[in-house]
Amino acid sequence: MSWITFKMWVPLKLFVAIWLLAQGACDAWGYEDNEISSCSLSNDLIKEIEDYAPIVHNIINMTVNGTYKRSTWQELSTFVDKFGARPSGSQVLEDSIQYMLNRSLNVNLENVHGENATVPHWVRGSESATLLEPRKKDIALLGLGYSVGTDADGITADVIVVQSFAELKTRAKEVSGKIVVYNQKFVSYGETVKYRSKGATEAAKHGAVAALIRSVTPFSLYTPHTGMMSYGENITKIPAACITVEDATLLNRMADRGERIRLNLKMEAQSYPDKISRNVIAEIVGVEKPNKTVVISGHIDSWDVGQGAMDDGGGAFISWNSLAILKSLNLRPKRTIRAILWTAEEMGIVGARQYIQEHRAEQSNLQFVMESDMGTFEPVGLDVTAPVEVMCILKKVMSLLTPLGDMKLRSPAEGPDIEDWINAGVPGASLWNKNSKYFWYHHTNADTMLVENPDALDMNTALFAAVSYVVADLSYDFPHLK
Repeated sequence: MSWITFKMWVPLKLFVAIWLLAQGACDAWGYEDNEISSCSLSNDLIKEIEDYAPIVHNIINMTVNGTYKRSTWQELSTFVDKFGARPSGSQVLEDSIQYMLNRSLNVNLENVHGENATVPHWVRGSESATLLEPRKKDIALLGLGYSVGTDADGITADVIVVQSFAELKTRAKEVSGKIVVYNQKFVSYGETVKYRSKGATEAAKHGAVAALIRSVTPFSLYTPHTGMMSYGENITKIPAACITVEDATLLNRMADRGERIRLNLKMEAQSYPDKISRNVIAEIVGVEKPNKTVVISGHIDSWDVGQGAMDDGGGAFISWNSLAILKSLNLRPKRTIRAILWTAEEMGIVGARQYIQEHRAEQSNLQFVMESDMGTFEPVGLDVTAPVEVMCILKKVMSLLTPLGDMKLRSPAEGPDIEDWINAGVPGASLWNKNSKYFWYHHTNADTMLVENPDALDMNTALFAAVSYVVADLSYDFPHLK
């Protein structure tokens, strides 16, 4: 998941909350399943939804206990072990995309194709940081996406450690010619990520020569985290990287003792000309309303560290395998179900935004859009942004999923790749799962198959398959938010 999602989090959430308050559907920010109290579905619609129970239970049973048990884990592990990290602009990403196109054809999915998207090509290269004073020590780091590099000799400079942008501003006269180290506290990802995204710009305003940011995570086992950053207009571009929580706090203690801190930083990071990549598309075409579509999705690219198993291999494969399982079960709904594996999400939601713009004319035909990009741990339910009547229908649909547990609804949805659709009023949902440890592994070398639990992947796949099928097959066309 990229940081851009969180730039839009507050305004989107505020919009949804205000709209729902105006409708009398909630009492506070967002709402959960048990707060949807004003539902007045017709008896015919209630019965229609209830009649899907045998199909839903069969989807769940076959996915969690039967023929397709562990199939998502097997598909995902084969994929990530074969390709590893899949950064934007790389040949390995394009090879992995072609693999999934071929795999989609192999399982008889329909309208399988790639849709071109122009994507950034940033390459990390070699990088190192060495503490020179008050003692010598190698500092683990990961350069940030879009960062510039250093020259071959690197940058050798004294360090100033700050804990906030406010402290940086009050100590602005001390910054010129130094490397700024941010040792900010982790509040939440949405709040703390601003140091990663803006840290270099804020430091450069005061003459800093580089910026090192404490990794944006609540927990560390000496694991630096990468991610995307940006440069402000008319500001000198300085190298930027994240260091571990352990080293950020170490440098802070040294600074508190009044010791001189001196570092050498070397980074070969470089941006190259854009490349052509592809979003992966596969479908089950609807039998009655083929132009009406339900989308299930996740992004196929990853950062250039780890395997991208969690971010977002898990989300991509519960979406793709949902479609493959429905196809294998010969379940063809009234509307089309489309799986999309987005490209270049990590570098700024690039593939999704180009796809959505190019398909703007078809937007009114979207019944529902779904995404998973915040982990695939044990599911809790769905985060949803939709009109009240759609929420009521989805609440009833979720009641069919009892073999998975008590699946709930919460608002709003928080999918980065489907964000533009949701902002335009399309009903949408993202996976709600027990992902309290997500940011332990996020954008690190620890994002490997060890993070993924086969049973949780099965449950999430069953949830996506069942909900997408019922929503695609219902007689009711979902209205969009105005």
